[in-house]
Amino acid sequence: MKQASDKRAAIFDGLWLLALIAVTSFWCVHIAGSLSATFDEPGYLEWGVAHWNTGSYKPLMKNGTMPLPIDLETLPLHLWERAHGTHIDLARDIVWALAWARTGNLVFWALLLVYVFRVARAVAGPWAGHIASALIAFEPTLLAHAALATTDIAVAALLMVFVSEFHKGREKRWWRRLWLPGLICGLAMLAKASALVFGPVCMIVVEFWRLWKSDAYTGIAAADFKARAKFFAAGLWAFRSDFFKIIGIGLLTVFLYVRSDWGVEPTFVQWAQGLKPGAWHDTMLWMSEHLKIFTNAGEGLVQQIKHNLRADPTYILGTVHPRAVWYYFPVALSIKCTIPFLLMPLVIAIFSRRALLNWPLLVALAMLAYSLTCRVQIGVRFMFPLLALAAVGYGAAITQAMREMQPHWKRVALGVLVVCGIVYSGASSVIAGPDALCYTNEAWGGTSDGYLYLSDSNYDWGQGLKELLKWRDDAHGVDVVDVWYFGKDPRADVLPLRLLSPAYTPLLPGQTWEDYMRGKCVAVSATSLYGAYQSPSTLSAAAWLKQHKPSARTTTFFIYDFRQAEFANGISAASRATKPALQP
Repeated sequence: MKQASDKRAAIFDGLWLLALIAVTSFWCVHIAGSLSATFDEPGYLEWGVAHWNTGSYKPLMKNGTMPLPIDLETLPLHLWERAHGTHIDLARDIVWALAWARTGNLVFWALLLVYVFRVARAVAGPWAGHIASALIAFEPTLLAHAALATTDIAVAALLMVFVSEFHKGREKRWWRRLWLPGLICGLAMLAKASALVFGPVCMIVVEFWRLWKSDAYTGIAAADFKARAKFFAAGLWAFRSDFFKIIGIGLLTVFLYVRSDWGVEPTFVQWAQGLKPGAWHDTMLWMSEHLKIFTNAGEGLVQQIKHNLRADPTYILGTVHPRAVWYYFPVALSIKCTIPFLLMPLVIAIFSRRALLNWPLLVALAMLAYSLTCRVQIGVRFMFPLLALAAVGYGAAITQAMREMQPHWKRVALGVLVVCGIVYSGASSVIAGPDALCYTNEAWGGTSDGYLYLSDSNYDWGQGLKELLKWRDDAHGVDVVDVWYFGKDPRADVLPLRLLSPAYTPLLPGQTWEDYMRGKCVAVSATSLYGAYQSPSTLSAAAWLKQHKPSARTTTFFIYDFRQAEFANGISAASRATKPALQP
């Protein structure tokens, strides 16, 4: 009887996951067809196809992009080139090439859903898995990124696999304890270099939890703080060997995967040539000319470390900061997550505060604390592993609370609130539709006002060209739209769109922005107006444009019609509009 019951439960679990994967993947494919290329995707496609043709990861490593997701996403394009005996031209083939590449990312999306379910089930049983996977599946921001050919969903998925195998293997033989977690840690690093930090955070918190729940620790008197502290110190000290071995195996996996072109690095040679004459100059120059180990994975990792240390300008809450700010990710998460996801800990605490104490939520809290030090602040997407683990922790906490609560009506009340929250999140994704990348929750004014608080991949990542073209086709009397665009989609400079860039076409002596813009219908992307990527020329142009009321708007473009008669006669139609209407 028990075997039959277990079999029915396994079938139900499988059907649940299959339904989630099918429904959300269909939604991702649907919205992907409505989006132009985001800022990163054309480069990823170009570098990925180049690797398949040349065997070199040089372009990816030079840009600090790890190759595993790109390899998978561009594999169909490489197979097409082999079958047709020709090369893809992204300027011509971007539409179908992007569609195929984006489909490849759904492999990682499915893996994320499966392992969120598996980890939550391991913590608190099957219903924890059902709740956790539903919470993560219907978050608009996660769904929006699952529809793109990028790397953020991939690293979240592989980190979930890593934390699952690491947790299960702590008391197993060396293969399960060291080599399997190390290999998966390496795969996570190959998805995104941030796994080099997130992986160790996961290991330390999980090991801390294991020690805390061990019989040896619980056997120590609660009042004996010194003995308990010694126990933790000894346990974590003993763990250091496994810790470094797992990281070492992961790095070995990364370097073996990326391999080397066995050539010199031109920038290394150039740096050595610039040194002052002397023994140091001669030594380093000889080394740079004879150390033929490049390209290798170290370049990509170093580029990411340099990017984090560089601390580029940050845009948040309507302000451009010259350097990173500590509160960026907590605030960004409060803007981009649905309200039910944000309120879930409070709802659970009302019914059972003790249920919130589980290791996935502790790992998520550790990642949130780490986010205060992160200096690459160009999107909430860097915290997707945190969201995945938070969903696991919520699922486990809800299940635990419902087991312990009395009377029955409390369990029913919590269940109803959870179901309503999941339905609310799913409805938010459907309502956001193709614009889910811009999703901003209602507490911050909704999606239409999201540009006032965040930009870049949080709002306008270059994905709005198709919507702009639709607006142009529906409008009357607009032959050509001049586009000031944040993105790299080659269609931005194909008629009826014409690329306009104040950064590269500065004003002539004596010319004003009024002279420059007169006679044009100008579409300006939200990140160009409200974002951190500014030069003196673009700042001046943005300030002038903000003095004029847009005549229309798509989700990510503000449209200014400077062909109007009053403007053509030199009369400014300035009327500041800090919050333009959403609809044209």
